Amino acid sequence: MRYVTNLPYETKEEEHVTIPMSDGVRLSAHIWRPTSSDQEPVPAVLEYIPYRKRDLTAVRDSIHHPYLAGHGYACVRVDLRGTGDSEGVLRDEYLEREQADAEEVLAWLAEQPWCDGGTGMMGISWGAFAALQVAARRPPSLKAIAIASFTDDRHADDMHYMGGALLSDNLAEAGTMFAYGTCPPDPAVVGERWREMWHERLENTEPWVLEWLRHQRRDDYWRHASVCEDYTSVRCPVLASSGWADGYSNAVTRLLGNLDVPRKGLIGPWSHKFPHLGEPGPAIGYLQELVRWWDHWLKGVDNGVMDGPMLQAWMQDSVPPSTSYEERPGRWVGEPHWPSPHIRPETHPLTRHTIGSAQDATAAPAEGGAAMTVRSPLSVGQFAGKWASYNAPPDLPYDQREEDGGSLVFDSEPLTEPVEILGSPSVELDLSVSEPVALVAARLSDVSPDGAATRVSYGILNLTRRDSTESPEPLEPGRRYRATIPLNGVAQAFPPGHRIRLSLSTSYWPLAWPAPKPALLSVHEHSSTLTLPVRPVEEPDEVPSSPFGEPEGTPPLAMTQVTPPEERWDVKRDLIDYRSELDIVKDRGTVRFEDIGMEAGRRARERYTAVADDFTSVGGETTWTMRFRRDDWDVRVVTHTRLTCDETDFFVDATLDAYEADRRVFSRTWNEKVPRDLL
Repeated sequence: MRYVTNLPYETKEEEHVTIPMSDGVRLSAHIWRPTSSDQEPVPAVLEYIPYRKRDLTAVRDSIHHPYLAGHGYACVRVDLRGTGDSEGVLRDEYLEREQADAEEVLAWLAEQPWCDGGTGMMGISWGAFAALQVAARRPPSLKAIAIASFTDDRHADDMHYMGGALLSDNLAEAGTMFAYGTCPPDPAVVGERWREMWHERLENTEPWVLEWLRHQRRDDYWRHASVCEDYTSVRCPVLASSGWADGYSNAVTRLLGNLDVPRKGLIGPWSHKFPHLGEPGPAIGYLQELVRWWDHWLKGVDNGVMDGPMLQAWMQDSVPPSTSYEERPGRWVGEPHWPSPHIRPETHPLTRHTIGSAQDATAAPAEGGAAMTVRSPLSVGQFAGKWASYNAPPDLPYDQREEDGGSLVFDSEPLTEPVEILGSPSVELDLSVSEPVALVAARLSDVSPDGAATRVSYGILNLTRRDSTESPEPLEPGRRYRATIPLNGVAQAFPPGHRIRLSLSTSYWPLAWPAPKPALLSVHEHSSTLTLPVRPVEEPDEVPSSPFGEPEGTPPLAMTQVTPPEERWDVKRDLIDYRSELDIVKDRGTVRFEDIGMEAGRRARERYTAVADDFTSVGGETTWTMRFRRDDWDVRVVTHTRLTCDETDFFVDATLDAYEADRRVFSRTWNEKVPRDLL
């Protein structure tokens, strides 16, 4: 990244500004804006998230907010209610109160003497969710949004219930917020009230995984703030981006296809990162793109920002399997609109463990064919990586050959010509199962001539939700059903000599929670198909070979690494008691923020276990330690959540402990049972 200090506008910084809410709660904001805005008001751009602006996002914030401010914007970073230095309690994600607060913040910004009355919202992940959800409420000052790594469907395309199946990230993300939501504010900002504010959070927080488990179907809880329920509610321009390695690779194209507002889409090879910090690379000059976006929609500059393709996507070249990549080779391609006229769906029948030609599909019978069967062991999924990659620790899927050993596998013939796909593949199965509750995981892989298999995309379907995630129905063992499994969107080039592989399994642990019992899946050939969104290689790329500049930002905040970070991703198997374990450590070490004289440490550990093929033996746990220290102020929060099950229920056991120095000042324990609902 190129760090820039010579910007068009001289800027000023206000590190702690309180914004009053209508119920008396005050939110804490950090503001960067042009010095000249005192005389010449500018538009305001809001980032609204719960991850602690004072310390834990301070370095990242220092790279992009001063940069945008230096191009003529008031950049405002607000801690959500109950997080960082804001008052109140954060009780769950995306609540009505959170969105109402955001509307009040925007109204407050529009009224400030340094703001010209126009606002935008930006962010990644929670910040992008917030921007999209608030845009659907149409606050009068909001003129445009720029969002990265998000979804418009909270139930089926978030870390909760992919295809109606419970994801382990449901537990992992709940553990993250259990920790972040119970940290104290900084006494240097809020004064002597810090302890009172802290204990209000501690006493009014419960593990969010409990609430998420209480809503296993798509109901009003998930419909709230899911913009896919009414795309017409969004009336402002949208710049949407994500990465193929992220869990949120699908929503960009859905917005492009369903919104009726000016919109642009951008999908790179990245994990869950801003595009200018993108990993795997190449990262791009995303902040320059934001300046052009805001200049056009907030300042009315006729700069051609809407020219060119609606979607720009990184077409990934073939690579060997690896859990991490520094760079993904490929090229940028552009689509004039979405759905694209360049994309041609090709349907291939599944027969005798092969993927037939697209021509064969037109002659395939509607029903019939022999049945191929599989009952997968719980070990299938240990090399699946995370639902949403952060590229640290290395968390992408590894070589799929061992996974394929417990799967039903269909291979194409070796390709004689290159094949490129862009979009969401899908699998339609003519199937039957032996149990009333079962899931199918479908994986698409690029198989090289030496046999190495790199996963390209995947999808999961809880078969009880095959027709409806709102009203699931148990399966009748032995009865034949048709079910469609959408796979995550991707842009991938398969070279000549390689094979395209589809793998089907009845477990994918620990990425997805298994069914109560192992199920035998029968798939009927000829009438089961794979559909690929083929982009013919002769189609024009529609974009220059290098459409984006080098990543830029302002110099990051001074920070000293006091203790080293630790990253670990261990897969273990004990062949005496047949216990398997995935052990993940994400430890940022301790860092010192030189400007505020504070040390902060974060350590997270996730463990997922199972015994043999006992589907009720699976368990997941997440433990977080958060510590903040300055002079004689030394506080620590330790959270632990464990999720287990039997055939009929989930069990949540959790603890929350808070310490001042080495003295425990708060402790609470939860032991709850939640019935399984065809899950």
